[in-house]
Amino acid sequence: MQQIQVNDCEIAYQTRGHGAPLLLVHGFPLDHSMWRFQFETLATQYHVIAPDLRGFGKSSRGTAPISMSQFAVDLNELLDAIDIQAPITFCGLSMGGYIGWEFWRQFPQRLARLIQCDTRSIGDTEVIARGRRQMAARIAEQGSRGSTLAADGMIPKLFSKSSMQAIPERVQQLRQVIASSDPAIIAETQLALANRQDATNWLADINVPTLLLCGEHDGISPSDEMRAIADALPQAQFEVIKDVGHMAPLENPQAVNQIIRRFLAN
Repeated sequence: MQQIQVNDCEIAYQTRGHGAPLLLVHGFPLDHSMWRFQFETLATQYHVIAPDLRGFGKSSRGTAPISMSQFAVDLNELLDAIDIQAPITFCGLSMGGYIGWEFWRQFPQRLARLIQCDTRSIGDTEVIARGRRQMAARIAEQGSRGSTLAADGMIPKLFSKSSMQAIPERVQQLRQVIASSDPAIIAETQLALANRQDATNWLADINVPTLLLCGEHDGISPSDEMRAIADALPQAQFEVIKDVGHMAPLENPQAVNQIIRRFLAN
């Protein structure tokens, strides 16, 4: 990992390879390591950048309020700081996808292609937002145990049943990433997710080649919902990854990498 000053924080990131830049943006409350199978494989053809978002992994928190917009600003500044001048392919999962919509809204000139994995365009309903606020409060009350509480609650929702049995070591590694996260940043980001903008009305204007990937058994970002996003985008293709859940790039990296390579080659 390398670190570089970005705005008011230190952003940790990995970078490898040469060619067109590909930015991999992790979900909540994870870090860059969720992309490890994409990073190694795609770096043989592309210049891959995999950062930890502010407050996550080895990146510092800084002082700016957490929001999807702030994350997008940080990523734009990171690209400047490491001298990435060519338009990028932005690839995000879940919360990374929410940041992807914001990145397009704020920096459209910087975007060549968009890959959205297991994500949504709509904002939270009041019921979901209330659940996030309640979870944030419970995590805050638990103090240092809050991250373990988050891990226990999230892991069953992230992987399909077959993946839980087939790749237990990856499940455990991801659980450890969540459990090792700062509980304060988990709680704060839950509130930011509850307050994020609804991007649905932006979709018709996102006129860049876009790939949407969804796990067949994703209960967080259902495939029917992602198919509707693809239908609303001017230049989109939609792919379902069989037998996996919300963490498609980690559950079946071979299938995901093959689809991404094919998309980027066109």
